[in-house]
Amino acid sequence: MITLQAVYWLLGAYFAMLAWRGWRDDGNPRRHTTALFWALLALLLFAAERMPVRAVGLCVVVLVLLAGFGGLRTGRYRDSSAEDKRRDAARLGHRLFLPALAIPAITLVGTLTLKHIAIDGRPLFENANTATLISLAIACLIALAMACAQLRQTPWTAIEQSRRLVDAIGWAALLPLLLATLGSVFEAAGVGQAVSGVVRAAIPVDNALFVVVAYALGMAAFTIVMGNAFAAFPVMTAGIGLPLLVEMHGADAASMAAIGMLSGYCGTLMTPMAANFNLVPAALLELKDPYGVIRAQWRTGALLLACNIVLMYVIVFR
Repeated sequence: MITLQAVYWLLGAYFAMLAWRGWRDDGNPRRHTTALFWALLALLLFAAERMPVRAVGLCVVVLVLLAGFGGLRTGRYRDSSAEDKRRDAARLGHRLFLPALAIPAITLVGTLTLKHIAIDGRPLFENANTATLISLAIACLIALAMACAQLRQTPWTAIEQSRRLVDAIGWAALLPLLLATLGSVFEAAGVGQAVSGVVRAAIPVDNALFVVVAYALGMAAFTIVMGNAFAAFPVMTAGIGLPLLVEMHGADAASMAAIGMLSGYCGTLMTPMAANFNLVPAALLELKDPYGVIRAQWRTGALLLACNIVLMYVIVFR
């Protein structure tokens, strides 16, 4: 049986390799603190469930301090020459994209099929809810093997190049995980009920259109504030989606949740809080305007949000 714990261990091994390579990087002026950051993250992925709660909290605090006081820096990385890259690009052409395209394809196939497979009466996956994440991990490993075979490189080359990107992104690489967790914390603290109270007082909740607009705009607005739709989803769905749309107006929960997440993603296009999507690319591309990515895409986000509102109203009540 493949469990989600195996995925955590795989990620832990990856971050441990980043820490080890970073520790040995003499070109990084903060190599010790950079290595410590990734090593602590690896430790949490390996053993957080078996560690005392206070120890886990201490590790999180140290991670925040390392990131907040500039403990992460880029270093020196082994890289292929420009001539080698041009030669590989000319040789492979569009086939260079096959490993990247294989990841969603294999994840989809694995999610739909592997969860039904059993060996000696035992299911291949721990449960159906973890099938997507486990399939994604398997897809990434297969894509890595494909890329290494295509480019005639070793997995260590992939680790080194990914270290270059992860070091450039720094602590922002953890934002999706942290913000999704924060959304769960907000919901446990009752923020969803508070949002529901505000909405009931501000709009006529017996009108389905008003509630749809409130849910979609709320998902986008909360995402703009938090920087991640996964943080907005539990709060807005518990406060508006389930009690008002599903229970009061009989909306279909699955389609409502799907379009609601899309509405949140529209907010992602409009906010600097989504640093890994909007600020990091601007930094990597050395754009003069650090908010250039947001300025180029916010209109698209607003148009898609309007389309999502129409789709939600038309689809979820069918």
